[in-house]
Amino acid sequence: MPWWGWVTVGALLLVAEASVVDLQFYLVFLGLAALLTGIVVLGGLSLPIWGQWLLFAGLSGASFVFFRRALYQRIRPPLEDLIDEGVEGAYAIASEDIAPGTRGAVTLRGATWTAHNVGPTPIRSGDACLVERSEGLVVQIRATD
Repeated sequence: MPWWGWVTVGALLLVAEASVVDLQFYLVFLGLAALLTGIVVLGGLSLPIWGQWLLFAGLSGASFVFFRRALYQRIRPPLEDLIDEGVEGAYAIASEDIAPGTRGAVTLRGATWTAHNVGPTPIRSGDACLVERSEGLVVQIRATD
């Protein structure tokens, strides 16, 4: 395969991971391996097609084994870390109007939560509100001043 074929495939895999699918960084490392294979071929190392595929497979496998887990955990921490931090003191955005003493939906850390307005002030849709505590999957909120 010509060098530009490897570079094209690598770029397409990187774009696919970034914009179309979320496969937990598998396509990123396949794309980087294809780019590196293209660079090696461009650099003048004359490999037969089976040698190019073997280089691509070796780079892909090595990157999966040695780098993927560390990078994935750094970018996306485990859910337990988020739970241990707690949500007290965080700010949520109301997804709907929530009158005092009633429940409604809020967006907190990218997820929709059920919220109970424990304050005396109504919370309008789109307003930020303070999370005082959580009871199971329901957060106790109040309007920010």
